[in-house]
Amino acid sequence: MKAVVKWLDNMSFIGESESGHSVVMDGPPESGGRNLGVRPMEMVLLGMGGCTAFDVVMILQRQRQSISDCHVELSAERADEVPKVFTRIHVHYVVKGKALDEKKVARAVEMTAEKYCSVSIMLAQSAEVTHDFEIIEQD
Repeated sequence: MKAVVKWLDNMSFIGESESGHSVVMDGPPESGGRNLGVRPMEMVLLGMGGCTAFDVVMILQRQRQSISDCHVELSAERADEVPKVFTRIHVHYVVKGKALDEKKVARAVEMTAEKYCSVSIMLAQSAEVTHDFEIIEQD
């Protein structure tokens, strides 16, 4: 996997992925940025959310669960001192569908955290990662 990050100006950068997608990253005004894009550490957290949500949806679909929506709410704490790495991350899954099996949802969350989501498994090497979920019954 390859990526390129190019400096635009001030503290703005554009990241280009090997798959041909681009994203703008910028710093806060107090660091010379103009708040034009996500911060790099926010990008890491978003990457974790995307990775784990992808897994949960795929696992539940393979289990023939009638899932209609899934979103992931992430909250993270960072170290006070440089490097300000993540120290704690909590992932809350909200899964919506018809007659979802709670045990299958719990298993999907467990499988992404322990086996499939490369990003969360990597971050768990340096941060405490916890998770929970809720199921919303669809009419």
